[in-house]
Amino acid sequence: MPRSKRDKKVSLTKTDRKGLAWKQRFVDDIRFCVGKYPNIFVFQVQNMRNSILKDLRQEWKNNSRIIFGKNRVMQIGLGRTKSEEMEAGLHKLAKRLNGQVGLLFTEKSKEEVLEWAENYWAVEYARSGFIATETVTLPAGPLEDFAHSMEPHLRSLGMPTKLEKGIVTIYSDYTVCEEGKVLTPEQARILKLVGKPMAKFQMTMRCSWTKSDGFQLHVEDGINDETQVDSAVEEDAEEMDEDEDEGEEDEAE
Repeated sequence: MPRSKRDKKVSLTKTDRKGLAWKQRFVDDIRFCVGKYPNIFVFQVQNMRNSILKDLRQEWKNNSRIIFGKNRVMQIGLGRTKSEEMEAGLHKLAKRLNGQVGLLFTEKSKEEVLEWAENYWAVEYARSGFIATETVTLPAGPLEDFAHSMEPHLRSLGMPTKLEKGIVTIYSDYTVCEEGKVLTPEQARILKLVGKPMAKFQMTMRCSWTKSDGFQLHVEDGINDETQVDSAVEEDAEEMDEDEDEGEEDEAE
């Protein structure tokens, strides 16, 4: 029997590409924040966790705005050159938008934010690829916190376990990880199961811009502020222009 042309497989995981409309809204949002908030910071995140960032957004929502997004588009929002920037010196912030960074727009003073960032940190469970900060060894004996149904899973992770009278038991001392060595996915899972957080979530303020003082660098990065904008950013701007041209053609049709 011939196959029907209507019989098509549709992937439920397929998502639409973010085009001009999304990028333009994001750029407009950043420019709105530039006009609303007197102080802007570029911060770098160590051991990023969305749950912690969500809590921080909630904590700071009354007088601040935290924005994470595509670095190239954020650069366009701030202004990549002196001729594009909304305020003098913002292009220097844009140059620091590389790596895992975000923007903090706030009404809080520069001194208050820097003091907060220096003292704030949160402990989280390490992920695979993390360098172990200590050696963790589990002694032989019962693991009464685990249900008997967990024993096969623990064994599959490499732990020397067995059931004794319905209780999960380690039958020999087991070293989960060693200090200074990279964690495997299995080791990271075990550390989480035994309640041993090892990673530290921190935010480092790389630089800031205030309406009163202008741009200030807080972490030396060797970036030359007189150099031309990165070619990758130019390509992204050209891509936005192409999307805009396509949109105009669609409207004309």
